[in-house]
Amino acid sequence: MREAATRPWPSELRLDPEKTQLSVSFDTGERYSLSAEYLRVESPSAEVQGHGGEDKRIVGGKRQVKIKNLEPVGNYAVRILFDDGHDTGLYSWDYLHELGRDFETKWDAYLRALRVKGLHR
Repeated sequence: MREAATRPWPSELRLDPEKTQLSVSFDTGERYSLSAEYLRVESPSAEVQGHGGEDKRIVGGKRQVKIKNLEPVGNYAVRILFDDGHDTGLYSWDYLHELGRDFETKWDAYLRALRVKGLHR
């Protein structure tokens, strides 16, 4: 059961016609437009976040990635399928909210990590 008073709940997910932006609206009135690239490089999958104690993997070369499909997972998440074949990330509503809320911090950290590793978007 959802804790309505404390946890934002999505009221709408909308994929743009070019399949490069996912707009997520929450019942709190917050609305975020998240790029496919950002969603891909911040995927909650073990492949990106690391297995067990491994460090997070910095994924470059995803500037042109698109979203192929969205699949609901129960009433708590959405599975995003990308056109580069990545399809193992389950984006919980909490995680999507976090990605929107913390975009500037996460995106800046990603760009810095790319530079350090000599990778490109």
